[in-house]
Amino acid sequence: MNTKQRLSLRGLRTFCVAAEHGSFREAAEELFITASAVSHQIKNLEQELGEQLFERQTRAVALTTAGSSLYEDVSSLIDNLDAATLKHRRTNVRNTLRISVQPFFASELFVPSLTDFTKLHPELDIKVDTSDESGEKHPASADASIRVFRKPPRDLHSDPLFAVRLVPVASKDLYKKIKKKRDRFEGKFARIVHDSRPTAWRDWERKSGIRLPEDSNLVRLDSMIAVARAAERGLGVALVPVQLSDSWFASGALVRLSTQELVTDDRFYFVCDHENKDTDSVQKLRQWVLQNFDDVA
Repeated sequence: MNTKQRLSLRGLRTFCVAAEHGSFREAAEELFITASAVSHQIKNLEQELGEQLFERQTRAVALTTAGSSLYEDVSSLIDNLDAATLKHRRTNVRNTLRISVQPFFASELFVPSLTDFTKLHPELDIKVDTSDESGEKHPASADASIRVFRKPPRDLHSDPLFAVRLVPVASKDLYKKIKKKRDRFEGKFARIVHDSRPTAWRDWERKSGIRLPEDSNLVRLDSMIAVARAAERGLGVALVPVQLSDSWFASGALVRLSTQELVTDDRFYFVCDHENKDTDSVQKLRQWVLQNFDDVA
C-alpha cells in the first residue's frame, strides 16, 4: 500500500464497530446504515490495505490476525477522535442535504414541490445547486443529484425517473403566423434547440413526418431555460421537454405546434455515491423523489 494514501475514516470506524459486535448486521444497526453498506466499506478497506480483516461465517464474522492487529492499533484512536469531536460539536448543529439539480428540472418540477419535502422532514437543511446545466455527471460536492444520463452510470447508485420527450412549441403570436399543413409547417421562423441536441429538429421531422421550412436558421442555446425563454419571446420555434413545461402551456406562454413527440435516449436519474446511498437524509430524499417524479406524464 502507498504509505501516503489516506484510508477512509468512515471505513475504519465501520471496521471497529463490526469488530466489536462480530456482526455486520449489528454494526449496521448501530451505524444506521444497511448491512450491505457495512460489507462494502469493509471490502474497500481490505482492498486498500491488501489484507483480509474478517473471516466471513454464516451468521457472524471473526477478525483475522491482521484484523486483530489493526483493531488494537486504531480502536483507541477512533474513540479519542469521537470524544474530541463531541467536545467541540454544537448542540444545535443541523444536517444539511446538498442536492444538485439541472436548472430547468429545478425551476419547473423540483423547487415548486420542495415545500412538501421540507414539511415532511423539517430536521433537514436543504442546499440546492442549479448552476450546472450539463448532463452525465454527479458533482463531488453533492450528496445526491437529479440529472440526465443516456445510460445508468456505472460508478454511481442510480434510480431511473423518466425519459426526456421533446415537443415543438412557439409563442402564442408566432403560432398564429405559422401555416400548418398536413405534412409541413410554413412561414419564416428560426428553429431553437439546446446546444447538446443539435440534430433534434432533424430527428423530430423524421419521427413525425412533418417538415419545417428548409431555409429556417438554427439557433443553439446552452440552457433549456434559455431555449424556452427564447421561444416565449417569439425568436422561433423550440423543442422543449414536455414533462417540464406544464406551467408554460397552462399560462399560454408556449403553445404546442404538434402532439408529435421525440422520445430521446436521455433519461433523468436520481443518483448518489454508493457510500451515501444508505445515509438517512439521502434515503429520505430518494423515497420522496421516486414517489413524486418516477413517472411524470
